[in-house]
Amino acid sequence: MKNYIYPLLFAAVLAGCATVPYTNRHQFNIISGAEEDKMGLQAYQETLSKAKLSTDAQATAMVVRIGQRIAAAAERSDFDWQFKLIDDPKMVNAFCLPGGRVAVYTGILPVTESEEGLAVVMSHEVAHALAHHGAERMSQGELVNLGGAALQVGMANKDPAAQQKVMSAFGLGASVGVLLPFSRSHEAEADHIGLILMAKAGYDPRAAVPFWQRMEAGGGKKPPEFLSTHPSDAARIKKIQAELPEALKYYKGR
Repeated sequence: MKNYIYPLLFAAVLAGCATVPYTNRHQFNIISGAEEDKMGLQAYQETLSKAKLSTDAQATAMVVRIGQRIAAAAERSDFDWQFKLIDDPKMVNAFCLPGGRVAVYTGILPVTESEEGLAVVMSHEVAHALAHHGAERMSQGELVNLGGAALQVGMANKDPAAQQKVMSAFGLGASVGVLLPFSRSHEAEADHIGLILMAKAGYDPRAAVPFWQRMEAGGGKKPPEFLSTHPSDAARIKKIQAELPEALKYYKGR
């Protein structure tokens, strides 16, 4: 079995090469588009089946309006674009599942404050879907699992206690050294793509800085960045400020 693990690992990496739109980053993704879309639809339907949709017609119309403008800017007519506002004042969040299925929770509206503020959030979430970040994280997890299997095969003749110690170290190293930084890089990339999307949709990307400043001010105690799935607020704001000149090239309202 040992003779087959490493060629399989190498073949998986080669087979999963893809390119992220706008950033042109090469990514590892072994999840097919059809499979990703199916999982996205199932997750969306499950979420909506348990959620209470908002009856605020004005706020719901704003979510749909922003979503349609961002969808047009994304130029993905193959996506099944859907935009829902979920009534949950305690949930300060939004998401976009594969295939363009977007949900915004009412709890984030006081932080967004305006249509442009909400465009920051929704364009960021749509960017995750455009970049296939969910599928890439799943692929990365599969690659780590395959690496763990290869390590176990390589230590087959070692003492069980030594095997356990090495595998524990491998798991911690994979999490802190690979998976968490990987997730943070996705957040930064979604910020980058999101700025461009909202600018193309006619929203001022400069609204991103005060939005994330409000998020920083309203957030509680957070873990150190190296133990988090997200970049620190300060690092995020600094990077967004550096990327604004590029995004403003797409903004016709300035």
